[in-house]
Amino acid sequence: MASGKILIVDDDKNICELLRLYIEKEGFDTAMAHDGRAALQVFDAANPDLILLDIMLPELDGWQVCREIRKKSQCPIIMLTAKGEVFDKVLGLELGADDYVVKPFETKEVIARINAVLRRMGKQQETAKTQEVSFDNLTINLTNYELKVRGVQVDTPPKEMELIYHLASNPNRVFTRDQLLDEVWGFDYYGDSRTVDVHVKRLREKLEGVSDKWTLKTVWGVGYKFEVKD
Repeated sequence: MASGKILIVDDDKNICELLRLYIEKEGFDTAMAHDGRAALQVFDAANPDLILLDIMLPELDGWQVCREIRKKSQCPIIMLTAKGEVFDKVLGLELGADDYVVKPFETKEVIARINAVLRRMGKQQETAKTQEVSFDNLTINLTNYELKVRGVQVDTPPKEMELIYHLASNPNRVFTRDQLLDEVWGFDYYGDSRTVDVHVKRLREKLEGVSDKWTLKTVWGVGYKFEVKD
């Protein structure tokens, strides 16, 4: 049986109750909130292991709740959205969501996503001894989620950190956008791959001109690589 606590956030109490029944049947404890402000309060009080977070919420919407939680926690977040547009998916991933499920959904799919995300987090924690790579004027420490440029820490969102660490840990290896979505975001991404381009663009803004010994390079028609020069 599974263990841990899941915070369910949705203004539709029927959906909350349905999810609660299935999730508790899988062996999890649950907590619930029906608006954005309550979600933040319950998050602090319940200290959940994962959050199912609806986007269309009263008080604060799911985007705002996700932003606030990411300021203080790496707790996994699965977004629940009735919107299927690519824009919504890209925005959710950029804000630090770990996965998303589009309504209407099968409860079995939600359970499968919860288990998959928690497995990934467990593997990350098991291997989190000290995950650090260093190059000229650059240190990427994934254990502490710290990016240092010329010895100075630069504020970097979690997915940007994971992306640059993944690339820099495999210097000179070319990754397609789909590979990066699968290996960094860790799930099958439905829609286009603009989110990778957005994250690379933001990383380049932080790393521009830092060193002539390495570069975050576009391989046209293929993807990206962290190129290290001899």
